[in-house]
Amino acid sequence: MAVQVPTEEQLREVAAEVGLSLTDADVKSYIDLMRSSVAAYNVVDAMPDNLPRVKYPRTPGYRPTGDENKHNAWYIKTKVEGAARGKLKGKTVVLKDNIMLAGVPMMNGAATLEGYVPDIDATVVQRVLDAGGTIVGKAHCENFCLSGGSHTNATGPVHNPHKMGYSAGGSSSGSAVLVALGEVDMALGGDQGGSIRMPSSFSGTYGMKPTHGLVPYTGIMPIEIYVDHTGPMTANVSDNALLLEVLAGPDGYDSRQINVKTHPYTKALQGDIKGMKIGLVTEGFAQANAEKDVNAKVREAAKKFEALGAEVGEVSIPMHLVAPALWMPIGTEGLTQTMMWGDGYGVSRPDLYVTSLMDFHRNWRNRANEMSDTTKLFTMFGTYIRRNYGSRYYGKAMNQTRLLTAAYDAALDEYDLLMMPTTPLKATPLPPADAPRELYVERALNMISNTAPFDITHHPAMAVPCGMSDGLPVSLMLVGKHFDEPTIYKAAFAFEQSGNWKKM
Repeated sequence: MAVQVPTEEQLREVAAEVGLSLTDADVKSYIDLMRSSVAAYNVVDAMPDNLPRVKYPRTPGYRPTGDENKHNAWYIKTKVEGAARGKLKGKTVVLKDNIMLAGVPMMNGAATLEGYVPDIDATVVQRVLDAGGTIVGKAHCENFCLSGGSHTNATGPVHNPHKMGYSAGGSSSGSAVLVALGEVDMALGGDQGGSIRMPSSFSGTYGMKPTHGLVPYTGIMPIEIYVDHTGPMTANVSDNALLLEVLAGPDGYDSRQINVKTHPYTKALQGDIKGMKIGLVTEGFAQANAEKDVNAKVREAAKKFEALGAEVGEVSIPMHLVAPALWMPIGTEGLTQTMMWGDGYGVSRPDLYVTSLMDFHRNWRNRANEMSDTTKLFTMFGTYIRRNYGSRYYGKAMNQTRLLTAAYDAALDEYDLLMMPTTPLKATPLPPADAPRELYVERALNMISNTAPFDITHHPAMAVPCGMSDGLPVSLMLVGKHFDEPTIYKAAFAFEQSGNWKKM
């Protein structure tokens, strides 16, 4: 797709957009001056793209329907066999549908992206396959991942694995459901505001948001570089640690990966937790929409940690209650400029750019009415802020986030782990098809208050199921020091081994 020299009309439109007044002579002059730049662009256009090769054979797969996809958790079923041996041999893995699997369709929950077929495997895909895992398909996620509910996917809602008609959480909704139903051994999810941990909370799975940058994001559709995370979602702690062991470490592409520290995570699943110090974050139990039964179940779990030998105390972190407000400018302006106006990637970092996705995704501009209400809301609001206020609030929120990070770090100097409810409430009923926009949006965002803070401070955080109430799961969240996933796993494993969480 060669770049053309702008016409006079096109240049006048560009000039008006940037606030320039040009004479006819100016227009002709600037067009002539741009010719050499256009020629340079076309040198680049003629070059082959420098992308990693695809190693393992696969087919495009198919879209399951009816009883084969009762919960609408599957997008595509296929089968990609990995290496003959490795840590994941015999394990089946499903991918959140914002992760690229070459030759297999990807829609990221959005009608405007349906029909796109990636030409590379994401780094996490390569690592799963190199470790002998079998990838069995793509799981539905929320519309461009912009929802903590499970009702914004363009194909319809994803249903809770424990109660049809209820939310499965989001945005990695299908990933959580397929693990909870036992249809796959493991899943990969993504987390920018809680999108691994929230569906794990609502669906009753173990979901780890690793330290930012621990797992490479290469080949996964970004939202905003500062909050992009990907990680494992499993039915037990040992599988979670095993999958992270395979996924973690630099890949040479992802600029998020700074001073990465990896560990043999499965080796943390041994010994007792006597003397481990766990701090219950007061404010994590004080969210405006907190449900009493959720708080009670998590506090009961704290007593179980005590019975296992841990020292449990209460710690107050007042900034935790304002942390979601800090997330808002970073998340909203970041996604607007990177994922939407930036064609999925934006600029200014030396990552691997998948230009086929950028080209396909640009078309949202011509089909914006087909986007979900959450995507419309964030895109319009982010664009409004940029046009009227610039980027100062993004910058100020980032400056304040350093104070928030320091507040959690201070508490983690006193405690080995922090603990609170993953989500302040259990799964809610899915909004009806004719729900007013206000309910649609409320059910997409009403559960992020405890999870979103750790996407901007980058601490590792894991959702651990800890009981059932009214037929729905309740989940606790363990938060650790940066790159200290082993301590989280050690505590989570000890808790898991102490009894059946569904009977707690």
